[in-house]
Amino acid sequence: MDSFASHTGISDAAVDGTSLRERVEFFVTDRVMPQEPRLDAGGAVAAAARSELTEAARAAGLWALPLPTELGGQGLPFAEYVCLAEAEGASDHGPSVLGSASLLDVRMLQRHGGARVRETYLERLVSGELRAAYAMTEPDTPGTDPTLTATRATTAPDGSWIVSGRKWFVSGAGDADVITVLARTEGRAADREGLSLLLVPTDAPGFRLVRELPILGVGGQWEIAMDEVRLPKDHLIGERGRALPIAGQRLQLGRTLRCLRWLGQAQRAYDLMCARARTRRQSSGTLAERQLVQQHVFESLLAIRSTRPLVHKAAALLDAGHDARVESGLAKVAAARTLQQVVDSAVQVHGAAGLGPDTALPGLLRMGRTARLLDGPDEWHIASVAGSVLR
Repeated sequence: MDSFASHTGISDAAVDGTSLRERVEFFVTDRVMPQEPRLDAGGAVAAAARSELTEAARAAGLWALPLPTELGGQGLPFAEYVCLAEAEGASDHGPSVLGSASLLDVRMLQRHGGARVRETYLERLVSGELRAAYAMTEPDTPGTDPTLTATRATTAPDGSWIVSGRKWFVSGAGDADVITVLARTEGRAADREGLSLLLVPTDAPGFRLVRELPILGVGGQWEIAMDEVRLPKDHLIGERGRALPIAGQRLQLGRTLRCLRWLGQAQRAYDLMCARARTRRQSSGTLAERQLVQQHVFESLLAIRSTRPLVHKAAALLDAGHDARVESGLAKVAAARTLQQVVDSAVQVHGAAGLGPDTALPGLLRMGRTARLLDGPDEWHIASVAGSVLR
């Protein structure tokens, strides 16, 4: 089987032993994937399953691998974590269960949060005691243009912040303890300056969950509202009015991590397709002997192996502190297309079984379609990359 470990293109010396990569892959395959129906169920059922799995991850020594050791993580360098992220992300629940889902929030707060924010939240985020979310997109403004943000934050006479506005498609807001919110603190709509990031505890008076927003029938995304939510003045993240550089750094890194996880999910679909082709028999032989099935296998493998170097190059540039806007844009479009293409082929090879509840394919197909809109639609990235190259 053309598994993750066999074709990352990364030498074993680049990782803290092949065994670590294999251990992550085995844990996700053996422990997380069988529990996906419970994890997808939401509510108390999902919480119980997640608690069981996080304890198992800790016991296996796989908890919070890329998070700082001084905060309770294992301090795996980002360049080495990249080699594990595909295996971890083969299940949509892998990053959460293994404690790396908070990586973006921990990095952002560690670099740009004040002393009180760091002391109050960082260790608890790394330990899994607290959960965080990030809110930028709004119902009435295009997500690709944050300068049109309508959420407002003003300062009270005592220096505290008062935040009002509405955000939607906030991943994980339903069980988040804190949410980083993009708000306009000065200036007019479309001004690049004047946007700020504020850390909002979800138990603050005036904060509320408006509704869950199922994506193609499955939950996990939320609409939230803030009605004059009052925050301490030190809950400002970074400099006042200078949110966009921080948000841009976060988005580039987050987008690249998503691409790695989408590759892991594409690989999962590919492996399911190959297994089906080898074992599904007809009167004339197995599906694997059919040329059109072989074409599905070939095109899927070509897509995965063509996309992987793009994603790893974007990750390497980001890790080195370089501008990776072109590379991350290429990687995002390629990875989203690859996931959708490979899963669609896997469904086709499975036939009706690929549409039912007995495989992971319906969920992967849903993610594949969603991927082409998450973190900006394909069209936005295509125009952005082409514009940069032509300039």
